[in-house]
Amino acid sequence: MNILERYHAMDYAPAPEARSEADAWLGARDFSKALFIAGDWRAGIDGKSFDTSDPSTGKLLAKVSDASAADIETAVAAARKALPKWSAASGYERAKVLYAIGRAMQRHQRLFAVLESLDNGKPIRESRDIDVPLAIRHFIHHAGWAQSLDREFPGRKPAGVVGQIIPWNFPLLMLAWKIAPALATGCTVVLKPAEFTPLTAILFAEICERAGVPKGVVNIVQGGPEAGVAIVNHPGIDKIAFTGSSEVGKIIRKATAGSGKKLSLELGGKSAFIVFEDADLDSAVEGLVDGIWFNQGQVCCAGSRLLVQESVAEAFIAKVKTRMSRLRVGSPLDKNTDIGPLVDKTQLDRVRRLVEEGARQGAVCWQPDQDVPSSGYYHLPTLATGVAPANILAQEEVFGPVLATMSFRNTEEAVELANNTRYGLAASVWSENVNLALHVAPQLKAGVVWINGTNMFDAACGFGGYRESGFGREGGREGLEEYLAPGEPHGPVIKPSTAPKQAARDTSENQAIDRTAKLFIAGKQVRPDGNYSLPILTSKGKLAGEVGLGSRKDIRDAVSAARACKAWPEATAYNRAQVLYYLAENLSGRTEEFATRIVELTGAAHKAAKSEVEASIERLFYYAGMADKFEGRVHQPPARTVTLALHEPVGVIGIVAPDEAPLLGLISLLAPALAMGNTTVVVPSAAAPLVATDLYQVLEYSDVPAGAINIVTGHTAELTAVLAKHDDVDGLWVVAEAEICAKAEAESVGNLKRVWTGHGRSLDWPTAQGEDFLRRAVEVKNVWVPYGD
Repeated sequence: MNILERYHAMDYAPAPEARSEADAWLGARDFSKALFIAGDWRAGIDGKSFDTSDPSTGKLLAKVSDASAADIETAVAAARKALPKWSAASGYERAKVLYAIGRAMQRHQRLFAVLESLDNGKPIRESRDIDVPLAIRHFIHHAGWAQSLDREFPGRKPAGVVGQIIPWNFPLLMLAWKIAPALATGCTVVLKPAEFTPLTAILFAEICERAGVPKGVVNIVQGGPEAGVAIVNHPGIDKIAFTGSSEVGKIIRKATAGSGKKLSLELGGKSAFIVFEDADLDSAVEGLVDGIWFNQGQVCCAGSRLLVQESVAEAFIAKVKTRMSRLRVGSPLDKNTDIGPLVDKTQLDRVRRLVEEGARQGAVCWQPDQDVPSSGYYHLPTLATGVAPANILAQEEVFGPVLATMSFRNTEEAVELANNTRYGLAASVWSENVNLALHVAPQLKAGVVWINGTNMFDAACGFGGYRESGFGREGGREGLEEYLAPGEPHGPVIKPSTAPKQAARDTSENQAIDRTAKLFIAGKQVRPDGNYSLPILTSKGKLAGEVGLGSRKDIRDAVSAARACKAWPEATAYNRAQVLYYLAENLSGRTEEFATRIVELTGAAHKAAKSEVEASIERLFYYAGMADKFEGRVHQPPARTVTLALHEPVGVIGIVAPDEAPLLGLISLLAPALAMGNTTVVVPSAAAPLVATDLYQVLEYSDVPAGAINIVTGHTAELTAVLAKHDDVDGLWVVAEAEICAKAEAESVGNLKRVWTGHGRSLDWPTAQGEDFLRRAVEVKNVWVPYGD
């Protein structure tokens, strides 16, 4: 055999990572006392335990104490007790603790990595080089935020006691994403790791002991569904942070409805990996390997849908198959392994079922010709071609090493296919033309877009999704805000309204021609679909007029009009500002008329009514001025990339306005939504809707594009429920009685729309303005742009 033949015959020899230190740690620890509560190690009150096993062999690693609802009660009590002192600590004091945690983790970095690979099955190269360093980075990064809070977030307070539930695919990294910002903001924590992967969370709790974390500030409770349910439902918890499946996220959204708890959900995805014909195909193939086969595809943002331009599809697929045939499937502790086992047999069975169903629906599923280890939960990397857009492999999150492939002809079709999913977590765009890539990125309904790269993360850059991929962000400034209490000034509790009684119109002083107040949809005054009307009484019980009784069909029409309105979200911020200024100008010319209407309907003194109109005009001016000033940011993570944190409109926002301050309350909600480019469907005050129907006359000559503002009058509870259930509504803001608010949150689970409510309280409308409202009106999209050779 000559040298060239020997070269081609060479193969990688095993390069196993030593596991002796991890085995020593496993052997020395009493896992029957694995609950870390109030700084102490405890057994579960009911004495139950569960097994955690090595997915590469199926062998038992440890029997871990299983928390019950009673244990959660104890943990929440400990967190609640520790909260006042921890939240009152200076930013410097909290920063020292966060820094100490990060440094202690660095000292035990290799132990964390080996335990992660043993418990989860991910290749040691990934846990050693990605997961653990990123987790450490989060704690050290947030140490800086702890000292900056008062300057960067004046007037904000910690959210309180936080219940955190994390998944098994990135056990340590998800823990860091959750705990670091919580501690930085002064919150205390009750965290539940996944049953499959509890080990690194237990080691982290030991780190907390060594790093001087005060007792009760961090509580880590191993457990299953019972513990998770107890955390979600516990009245002593102020915020829930969950990472996991969309199905469970919807259950949590419904369970917390009406509770007043803050909620952030980082859920599933079906991310598009888009390759244009001018891309560097070899680089794109390597990016694809990282995008879908990283962590065996058990990644919420995995690039599991390959969209490749038709002209290069055949050549690209050939390169992908060649690369797949060289992926090494084997022991996660082998440094040469590319793909380890799936986390558990249940996950392996699920992936197999989905692949079989995808093939039954017409996909051609190809795997490289290689063996897998005889023990463990291994699945070969799989390429599905001939995939129709409706195929289960193109629509459902497989959470395994399975890639669904489709082709496209032009940019428009690529965007349409990429957005053809109920998810919206991430996307990857490959093109040597950065202009094309940056043209496509804002059109993708995804919270994170990587250009010529994939799976890039950093503590300074937000991560999170649109649509059914959840709401809220992890990391960055926006991730920190998830752990701060909102700063809106609260007003009185809203009392349930009573149905108006029939009354005759008082014509003793007013002989004006009777005027019909219609609905306002798509820029036109229209009659309600049912052709019913609703009497509106003056403050003295006389008939002031009648408004259309809006129905489900009217809301559907209004939502369709809002969705069809492209002129407003596509307008520049400067142009939106001019329209809002013009609207304020035209409203100013009718100040006396609106003040008179407010006096008539509410009984307010004329001076107070005039002040409300003037405050509404001023509010329009404020948000007009902010339209081109509440902008995104540019982050510089420790890599050769810049991350553009772009502010994008949420989309179609339903607004349910209060009875109190019928004009100012309406404008205070409507103006920030419009300023950020959203289109709206407004349900005005049920008691004083004539203020809103008077307003649409102003809209008609204020250059507001048709469909940007739609007004549907009627019964608040009924119309709010329709908006909450409508899957083409992206956001819902409700200021109404507590029962209506709770139902709005519960019934929004269909598409996990962004819901904000007053939780049954009004706001102090004269002061209710500012960045909190603008922040609620935007999605933050992080676009990663690499630079250099």
